[in-house]
Amino acid sequence: MTSRRDFLVATGSLAGGIGLVFAAGGARATPASMQQAIGKVVGGSPVRRGKVKLDIPPLIDNGNAVPLSVAVESPMTPADHVRAIHVFTEKNPQPYVVSAFLGPRSGRASIATRVRLADTQTVVAIAELSDGSFWSDRKAVVVTLAACLEEL
Repeated sequence: MTSRRDFLVATGSLAGGIGLVFAAGGARATPASMQQAIGKVVGGSPVRRGKVKLDIPPLIDNGNAVPLSVAVESPMTPADHVRAIHVFTEKNPQPYVVSAFLGPRSGRASIATRVRLADTQTVVAIAELSDGSFWSDRKAVVVTLAACLEEL
């Protein structure tokens, strides 16, 4: 069955609406695009589970303003600290959601913000430590009213 979006994209491209094809295509993120975004951050380094605690509600009524916090176990000393915290999503138009760059003078390795979620999906938080290692946590989030996507 053809969706309304696919129908409008097809008819728009037949009528010369090439810009509509590119605009609609950009909103179709996939888990593979999230893995590509993570790869750009970590390079070829392994990402281990642990040290990172991602706190996000498992069920969201409205994806427009979802509270999210990330904390990392670290003494935050000059020799051992968190350099950055990155958050990724698998179904948002842009999988790379936010990055926070920290140093030993930050005191705590934690961030809190609100994000928009386009659909039910997995959210991944990755911390880069001063020794070059990467640690992560991931959570599945069910979104009943999606954000980030507009109906055509």
